[in-house]
Amino acid sequence: MTDTDNAPTGRRDRKKAQTRAALTAAALRLVAERGLEHVTVEEISEAADVSSRTFFNYFACKDEALTDDPALDGNPVVARLATVETRVPAMRAVRLALDEVIDAIQADGELWRLRLAVIAQNPALLPRLVAGNIATERDMVTIIATRLGVGTDHAHPPLVVAVTSAAFRTALLRWASGDDTRPLRDFVDEAFAAVAAGLPDPTTPS
Repeated sequence: MTDTDNAPTGRRDRKKAQTRAALTAAALRLVAERGLEHVTVEEISEAADVSSRTFFNYFACKDEALTDDPALDGNPVVARLATVETRVPAMRAVRLALDEVIDAIQADGELWRLRLAVIAQNPALLPRLVAGNIATERDMVTIIATRLGVGTDHAHPPLVVAVTSAAFRTALLRWASGDDTRPLRDFVDEAFAAVAAGLPDPTTPS
C-alpha cells in the first residue's frame, strides 16, 4: 500500500477524532454551565455542529460523551507493563506503564480539569469513569502475577493494582482541583513515592 492509499484513511481518522473531541468538549461545557439534567444530546450535537445521528456514531448516551476518553484506553498500559524488565519492582513497573496516559491527560489538561469538575458536581458519573478500568486492571493482575512467578489468586498482584490505581486517581484529582501548577507527572510520582514509603504520616510545622 502506498502513501497515497494511506492518505484518505489518515484524513478520515483525523476527522473522526476531531468530531469526537468536539462532541466531548461541547458536552462538558454545557453540563458545567447548566447541570447534567438540563442538557440534551440534541443540544450537544448542535453545539458541536453535527447531527444527533452523528452523535450516536460516537457515543451511546450523553453520560458516555462526558466520561469516555482515548486516554483511558487501557491496552497501551497493559502492553507497556508487559515490556518492563522483570527486575523492576511491580509497583515501579506500573508507574512506568502509566507514562503515556499521564502525557495524554496533561496534553489535554484543560478538558480533563473540566471533566473532573463535572464529575465532582455529578457523582453519578464516577462509576462510569471507573468501570472501564475493570478489564485493564484484571489484565494487569495477570501480568504482575507472571512477573512475580505467583498465581493470579495470590494476594499481592491485585493489591499492587488496587493500590497503584488509587494512587493515580488521587494524584489526578489533586492535579485537577488544586492551585498547584505542577504537571500531573509530579503529582503521580509524589503519590507513588508515598505509597512506596509505607504512607508515613505527613509532618506538620511546629
